[in-house]
Amino acid sequence: MRLKDKVAVITGAGNGIGRATAQRFAEEGAAVVVADLQEDKADETVGLITAAGGKAAAIGVDVVDRDDNDRMAQLAVDSFGALDIVVTAAGISHASYNSGDLENEAKWVAERADYLANPAQAVVDLSIEEFRTVMAVNLEGTLFGIQACLARMLDLGTPGSIITLASIAAKHPNAGPLPYVCSKSAVWMMTKKLAVELAPANVRVNAIGPGFIETSMTAVFDLMPEERTDQVWGQIPMGRRGQPIDIANAALFLASDESSYFTGEILHPDGGYFTE
Repeated sequence: MRLKDKVAVITGAGNGIGRATAQRFAEEGAAVVVADLQEDKADETVGLITAAGGKAAAIGVDVVDRDDNDRMAQLAVDSFGALDIVVTAAGISHASYNSGDLENEAKWVAERADYLANPAQAVVDLSIEEFRTVMAVNLEGTLFGIQACLARMLDLGTPGSIITLASIAAKHPNAGPLPYVCSKSAVWMMTKKLAVELAPANVRVNAIGPGFIETSMTAVFDLMPEERTDQVWGQIPMGRRGQPIDIANAALFLASDESSYFTGEILHPDGGYFTE
């Protein structure tokens, strides 16, 4: 019960890392606001939590919408009377990404082949819309969620823990497409800056930089040629993808009092990726 009587808000909690984190937090005693663009998936997560005896509430949230973020944060206060923890797990790998839509991912993989064949030309051809969409969801969406939740923390005088989801792409340029690595490196820098700004308010801010985790986002690798996936897994000393629970456990540590002297840090559950 490391999070007993705590209230957490988790974006992107309808599946994958966000869902695993919501379930893990609830197991440890937290009441959880489950936010996701796909509200039916958020409802599913809440069903799993309540069936296991936990407390949770679902809400549909487009993270690039300030009003949606505000409603999300207020739901935590209205439903559970507090707001102690924020995890910003919502994100996209490319502009057309739609969680769970493998047909769309197959189309993207086919288009991605042209990039791999001629990356210089792909940089020339990259549309500003593609770049801005990824930056908006991954960076602005993270900021908007933090701002809305932080406002409640300050109003309530709550010592808080904010956990952003960066990526190994925050530090390594080969861990994703150009807009994605730019967005995740920006999330990491924002995390460090916020840690400095919010420390006097007793709010800690840390990041998790997952490696390749088995989620709907990395299901795209199952659609790629075997030689390409062999190349990717060859970068991981453990030779496999991690599981969402691996990230959820890292988030639990950062959310709990066990990490009370951690702020402005990034943890990399990555199977040894950065040893190479």
